[in-house]
Amino acid sequence: REQISKYAYVTPLEHSTDFSRLLGNDISHKLENLQLTGSFKVRGALNAVLSLPKDQLSAGVIAASAGNHAQGVAVAAGIAGIPVTIIMPEWVSPGKQEAASAYGAQVILKGTSLEESIIHARSLAESGAMTFIHPFDDEMVIAGQGTIGLEILEDLPDADAIIVPVGGGGLIAGIATAVKADRPDIRVIGVQASACPSAAAAIASGRPVTVESFPTIADGIRVTRTGDHTWPALRDLVDEVVLVDERQIVAAIS
Repeated sequence: REQISKYAYVTPLEHSTDFSRLLGNDISHKLENLQLTGSFKVRGALNAVLSLPKDQLSAGVIAASAGNHAQGVAVAAGIAGIPVTIIMPEWVSPGKQEAASAYGAQVILKGTSLEESIIHARSLAESGAMTFIHPFDDEMVIAGQGTIGLEILEDLPDADAIIVPVGGGGLIAGIATAVKADRPDIRVIGVQASACPSAAAAIASGRPVTVESFPTIADGIRVTRTGDHTWPALRDLVDEVVLVDERQIVAAIS
């Protein structure tokens, strides 16, 4: 938290009168859409890039992303003053491509899944001496995302539960690790698109497994295998993972 505090925002935690009424509960939202780049992903990217030894920085960094991690790494690289390359799946939205480019990244479209993009990024990293910044399966990235949990407890110390979207598990692993250290009684509940249920499948199988995925409006969490570094927190600290289908996601947005 200390390392990224100069750049990442402390975002508001806002009570929602409308959602509390609709759901018959006391609901607050952590507004990471107001974060630098519009996403929490910049927290982990900043922590990972700023943690690199100086002798690794000069060759630059490379990342694979379906969207928000790309922007986060591009911003972090800009702050560090180093070159950045982003590999994105071929199906990624044009808006997310343009956003990464606008933050100074060289964008390459490669792979029909995020996993294929990651493999290509790792290959380029080895051949070009660049440092690969994983979108979720990295301890520094997980720690950066966990700063959200610290902020939630400061603003709402008596929270009963935190509900977190899940793709590869970096966000929920970080938040669960942070909040359970201080409040082991708090429930941490993951929500994942049923079109790509990698975290739910890992919990059911007792280990990370690769799942078949289908197109989803929640394309940023379309990750077919939970991370090895995120798995222990999913297994030991997350109380439940709930799956939602496309109709439910669209209805919620509406």
